[in-house]
Amino acid sequence: MSLGLQALLAFTPIALAGILLVGLGWSAKRAMPIVYIVTALIALFAWGVSFNRVAAATLEGLIITVQVLWIIFGAILLLNTLKHSGGIASIRSGFAGISPDRRIQVILIAWLFGSFIEGASGFGTPAAVAGPLMVAVGFPALAAVMFGMMIQSTPVSFGAVGTPLIVGVQGGVQREAMTAALQGQGLQWADFFDLVVSRVAIGHAICGTLIPLLLVMFMTRFFGRNRSWTEGLAALPFALFSAFAFTVPYVLAGVFLGPEFPSLLGGLLGLAIVALAARAGFLVPRQTWDFAPPKEWPAHWMGDLEMKLDELTSRRISPIVAWLPYVLLAAILVVSRTHDPFKKWLQSIAFNARNLLGETGINGNFQPLYLPGGILVFVCLVTLFLHRMSLASFARAARESTGTLLGAGFVLVFTVPMVRIMIQSGVNANELASMPISMARWVAASVGDVYPFFAPTVGALGAFLAGSNTVSNLMLSQYQYSVAQALGVSGATIIAAQSIGAAAGNMIAIHNVVAASATVGLLGKEGFTLRRTVIPTLYYVTLAGILTMVSMHVLKWTDPLMGVTLP
Repeated sequence: MSLGLQALLAFTPIALAGILLVGLGWSAKRAMPIVYIVTALIALFAWGVSFNRVAAATLEGLIITVQVLWIIFGAILLLNTLKHSGGIASIRSGFAGISPDRRIQVILIAWLFGSFIEGASGFGTPAAVAGPLMVAVGFPALAAVMFGMMIQSTPVSFGAVGTPLIVGVQGGVQREAMTAALQGQGLQWADFFDLVVSRVAIGHAICGTLIPLLLVMFMTRFFGRNRSWTEGLAALPFALFSAFAFTVPYVLAGVFLGPEFPSLLGGLLGLAIVALAARAGFLVPRQTWDFAPPKEWPAHWMGDLEMKLDELTSRRISPIVAWLPYVLLAAILVVSRTHDPFKKWLQSIAFNARNLLGETGINGNFQPLYLPGGILVFVCLVTLFLHRMSLASFARAARESTGTLLGAGFVLVFTVPMVRIMIQSGVNANELASMPISMARWVAASVGDVYPFFAPTVGALGAFLAGSNTVSNLMLSQYQYSVAQALGVSGATIIAAQSIGAAAGNMIAIHNVVAASATVGLLGKEGFTLRRTVIPTLYYVTLAGILTMVSMHVLKWTDPLMGVTLP
C-alpha cells in the first residue's frame, strides 16, 4: 500500500467526523458511533490489526473515558453545589459593585473570573456561569455570549484542572513506547510531559496578552453607541495590566507546578489583584463607558432566558465563604502535587490492568483519589457543611451533574476508543506504521519545514470539529508528534502547539456557541457570534504558529526524544 493511500485511509475517520458534524450538521452523539465503527473496520481490514487488539484498544479507551468523566463529574458538581448553596449568587453580587465601567466589568467577569472557572471546571462552564453573570449586571445577552466564547482560549489548555493535557495529551500519544525510550536515557515520562506543559503555558501567556484588549475593543465596536474601536483602546493600560495579572502567575504555575494549576491560580490571583486595582482606580480610564439604555438595544441583542440565580435559593452567604471552596480546591491540588507523602498516598489507591485481553502490551489504570475528580468531589462534600446546605439541595446538585455527565459520556465512549484504535494500529499483519504515523510521514514529505507554522491551526480545526480541546488532543497529539519526528524537530514543542491551537479552536466550536447561547436564551444567533470570534481565533493560531517556527528554527528548542525512533 502506497504512503499516500495509507495517509488517505488514516485520515478518513477525522474527515468523516468533519463531514458529519459540520457538513451535515449531525450531533456528536449520532456521528461518533459511526466514526468509531469506520475506524475499527479500517484497522481490521486495511491495516490488518487483529480483532483482539482492536478490542483491547477499545477497552483502553473506555478506561480513559472513565478518567475523563470522573473529572467532569467533580468539576460540574462543584459548580452546581455552589449554585444551590447561594455561592454563585454571592460571587455575582460582588462583581457589580467594583466599577460602573463596562470595560472593567468585562475584564473582571469574562477574562479573570471566566478563566478561573475554566481552570476549576472547564467543559463549557465559563460560558454557562460568566454569561448569565454579565447579563445579570446589565450586558446584552448577545455580548455576553461573544465574550464568554472569546475567553475560551488562553485558559482552556489547563481547564478542568488540566484535563486537556492530563487526559488529552497523555491519552493521545504512545506513552508506553515514549516512556521506554526516555528510560533508556535515564529519564521518566514526567520529564517529557513537564516540558510540554511549560511550553504550552509560555505560548498561551504570549498569545493571551491581547485577549483582554480585544474583549473591550469588540465590546465598544459592536455594542457601543458610537461603534468605536478607539473607545476600547482607551482602556489599553488597564487591559494589559489585567492580562499580566493573569499570565504571570499562569506561566509560573505551568513551569513550576504542573498542568492542574495555571488557569486556576492565574484566574484566582489575577482576579484578586485586578479587583483591588479597579476599586482603587489604578489605570482605570477617566471616562466611564456604558452601553446605551436597554430600550435602545436592537431586538437581536436580547435573550429570553437567563440563569435565575436569586430564585435557586433564598439563602445568602458572605463573599468570603462563597469563595472558600475554590480556595480550598487550589490549596489541596497544590499540596497533592508537591508534597510527596500525600501524593503517594493518593496514588496508592489505584485500579490497574496490565496487558488487556492477553499479551497485547495495552494497559489501563484509574486513580480515583489522585485524579482531580476525587479532589473536586471532596471539596464538594466539605462545601455541603461549609455552606450549611441541606441534603436535598446537595442531592439536586448531584442529579444535575449526573445529567450533564451522561450527555458527555455517550460521545466520549466512542471518541476515545476510536483514538486509541488509531494509536495502537502499529502492531498489524501488514507491517504498516500506525495510522497517525502514516499520516505524519505523508505530511512531512509534502509540506516540509514550514509545517510547524500550521500545527496550531491543525489543533484548532480538531477543536472546531469536536468542540473540545481534550478531544482534539486525543485525536491529533500522536499525529503531531509523528510529524515532528519525521521532520527531525522537537515533538514536545509541536504537541504544545497542538494544545494551544486546540484551545483557540474552542472560540469557533459550533456546539460551544450553541451551549453558550442557550444559557441566556439566545439560540438562533450563533452565526453573528461565530463571525466575530473567528477574528481572535485567526490572531491566536497565527501568532502561535509564528512562535512555533521561532522556537524551532531560531531558538532551536529540543527535547529528550528528538531523533529517537519509536516502534
